[in-house]
Amino acid sequence: MSPSSDATLPRFAPAERWVHRGLGILVGVLLVTGAIMFFPDLSGLVGNRQIITTSHEIAGWLIPVPLLLALLSRAFRLDAGRLNRFSPADWEWLRSRDRRTGRIAVGKFNAGQKLNAALTLGALIVLFGTGMVMFWSSLFPDSLRTGATFVHDWVSLALGILVIGHISMAFGDATARAGMRTGSVPLDWAEREHRAWADELTGGMTDDVTSDLSPR
Repeated sequence: MSPSSDATLPRFAPAERWVHRGLGILVGVLLVTGAIMFFPDLSGLVGNRQIITTSHEIAGWLIPVPLLLALLSRAFRLDAGRLNRFSPADWEWLRSRDRRTGRIAVGKFNAGQKLNAALTLGALIVLFGTGMVMFWSSLFPDSLRTGATFVHDWVSLALGILVIGHISMAFGDATARAGMRTGSVPLDWAEREHRAWADELTGGMTDDVTSDLSPR
């Protein structure tokens, strides 16, 4: 018996959704305040630059908090492991022009999502480290402070481009956005976009069992 057309699958646990929102807010604050501090024309629009600087520093110190709290969630740890592994299907997905047709059975995250997660996490780690050097600048030699500022600025730009790309991709897939917002996705979408993951959850199930996966 085939699953009903309105069947859904649980995709993200509450902890995963909250860490995504928390990081999104903090990164947004960092990028906006960083741009205001970096570009003189934007700085001139702000009456009190100290508020911008303080907001940037607070958001920077808070960046690790959502990730550390999310580690308490088993679902988050399992998905972090999924994001950290590339399968042969992922490499094929990257090389293929018809990657979004469902021909390639990828897991819960496709190769693009895995690369985005790795690059974003790497950028945040670099920015946090260089930000600490800049915050405690009196403890470091001029050469290290200059290097940290240079790296911080360019990695911030790269992260901004990455975030814009991530948002544009999200706006192109309303179902994926709803999955992050509600935690569930339609079964037919999962079978098309992440068939190996859908098969992992539903393999051999009947209508009734598959429907039981849907949130009440």
